[in-house]
Amino acid sequence: MAIQVITSEDLNEFRTLLLADLKELLKNNPQQTKQWLKSKEVRKLLNISPGTLQTLRINKTLTYTKIGGILYYNNADIEKLLTTNKVTANPTLFK
Repeated sequence: MAIQVITSEDLNEFRTLLLADLKELLKNNPQQTKQWLKSKEVRKLLNISPGTLQTLRINKTLTYTKIGGILYYNNADIEKLLTTNKVTANPTLFK
């Protein structure tokens, strides 16, 4: 049984190759977002309470679909809600 010595250069080369492989995988398989989110996921995404989410439903601010006892929210509707309520910053304040 032969003993092989691994040098720092070998480890750095391995690290470089591993990072290149990981970057290639991430580039070819971009992270897909789910189309439909459950209430818990929406609350976590927006960092809001169950009561606030209920208020958004009651006010018809955020659309939803109910199947059985589970509420589903369209990710595109959430993005649209965030975009339409976006407040633009005053660039003169940052000079």
